[in-house]
Amino acid sequence: MRKKHLALIVLGIIFLVFPWIVHSHYYLHLIIIALMWVVIGSSWNLLAGYTGQVSFGHAMFFGTGAYTAGILASKLGMSPWWGMMFGGIVSMLIGLFVGWVCFRLRGPYFALATLAGGEIFRLIAVNWESLTEGMVGILIIQTFKSKLPYYYIALVLAVFCIYFIHLVMKSKWGYYFVSIREDQDAAESLGINTTLYKNVSLLISSFFTGMAGAFYMNYMAFIDPEVVYSLHYISIMAILVGIVGGVATIMGPAVGAFVMVGVQETFRSAFFGLAPQWISQGHALVFGLLVVFVIMFLANGIVGDWSKIKRNVFRMKASG
Repeated sequence: MRKKHLALIVLGIIFLVFPWIVHSHYYLHLIIIALMWVVIGSSWNLLAGYTGQVSFGHAMFFGTGAYTAGILASKLGMSPWWGMMFGGIVSMLIGLFVGWVCFRLRGPYFALATLAGGEIFRLIAVNWESLTEGMVGILIIQTFKSKLPYYYIALVLAVFCIYFIHLVMKSKWGYYFVSIREDQDAAESLGINTTLYKNVSLLISSFFTGMAGAFYMNYMAFIDPEVVYSLHYISIMAILVGIVGGVATIMGPAVGAFVMVGVQETFRSAFFGLAPQWISQGHALVFGLLVVFVIMFLANGIVGDWSKIKRNVFRMKASG
């Protein structure tokens, strides 16, 4: 346990001093995006990994948070940073409605319902032009010219999200979530209100995802429906982050976020300009191959199967 705490302290120090050691705006941007995905992946993991309610529609919460911040700034003249809180709250309200409708369904039916929900919200954002500006999108002025404040805001948000979920999973709620995942009928026979606690899990998940969306609006200063309500860029990416890092683990989504952002950017930049440009079109294929590899050889993800990875590495060294 002491080694684990020491590793976390060292990791925290590295993240705190990183912007002062690495002065590249490009690498700072990648870390900021990865930290944002830590929040989204951890939120999805709470609902799907711990509670067993697989969502294909987390883009609806991310996009709602982003549009809440953007509308507050562009329509009401408020600081978009108010959207960091209001974005989470509005996303929670959306989550409450989604839970009320969709938790009547189980298994693949719930997943399909959330998939449809994400598409519905995208179409609303496209067609409600008086509020969302439609496909034109919402453009705001960035609060900070430097990336440094955004980096530390993203870092605090990611750490707070991970720590809060850790506390939840150590509490009575966490045991209820896991019991629902393992056997919902058995949980109900023990007197657990499964509908209530599935909604609690969804509300926490939607709140943090909405905050991540509001942060994205503030950081990128531009959004449109095809980006923030994107099925493949948001909803599927959230699933990949969880699967690669390790579902039902606290640090799995954090590891998965950095791996997926790193792989995505490596291929999009054609290995940072060292490879032919056509390789940049292959990142989606690489994502698929990476997930297949993880499912076949690391079914519990990188963090979940870390002891297995270490054993195989040491075995290769010994044989070599």
